[in-house]
Amino acid sequence: MPELYELVMNYKPDVIWSDGDWEATDKYWNSTEFIAWLYNDSPVKDTVVVNDRWGSGISCHHGDFYTCKDRYNPGKLINHKWENAMTIDKYSWGYRRRARYSDYYTIEGLISLLVETISCGGNLLMNVGPTHDGRIDPLFEERLLQVGQWLKVNGEAIYASKPWTHQNDTYTKKVWYTSKMENNTKVVYATTLFWPNNNMLILGAAKPTSATVVRMLGYPNTFTYSYYSMTGLKIDLPDLPISSLPCDWAWVFKITNLDE
Repeated sequence: MPELYELVMNYKPDVIWSDGDWEATDKYWNSTEFIAWLYNDSPVKDTVVVNDRWGSGISCHHGDFYTCKDRYNPGKLINHKWENAMTIDKYSWGYRRRARYSDYYTIEGLISLLVETISCGGNLLMNVGPTHDGRIDPLFEERLLQVGQWLKVNGEAIYASKPWTHQNDTYTKKVWYTSKMENNTKVVYATTLFWPNNNMLILGAAKPTSATVVRMLGYPNTFTYSYYSMTGLKIDLPDLPISSLPCDWAWVFKITNLDE
């Protein structure tokens, strides 16, 4: 407890992520006493948020955001902020010398988890385990750099976004949505995890208006489209060489002025 007070007073954290709580109740940990001070009298009382791990039986019931359990992912909207706390090594939070290559998430798998989590209103906590002397394993480093590379192009659809009316598409699988306001205009982002083989992407959840514009993040030109009531918005994709694609995994279509 003294360490918690010291951390708050000296470092003014935005998030306090409690863990290891399940061995005892919140009364044993004096959780309510600390959180009451945190929200009412601490120097971060107006900005700090906490998770839900403050004693046995508390998870998924109390806290500014729920973690519920490791790798928690409801796959749909819930009526509370939540976080998917997961690891790039599928089986460990720490570093394992004997881990096999197949034990690690591929970059495609990580981006899929990221997009699905954000589309459903969650936050993704992506863990890597350092070695005993504090180094980041080259494979972990590669995955983190790849995620950063993807976000550099497509972060507009992730950061400060909100869930849309639909979380995933009603016609085409592996398409997830986010949205935000831009210059008083609703913008919808459709992230497709696979490039369509026929250069045609159909979005069953999207209905255009006469003012609808379709772009792809990181690509300079707009796309032509048509609409069919039985299937949805059909986006015509040109034959793009790989060198013209803005990223290597998952592509985000920015759609403005949809009929909602």
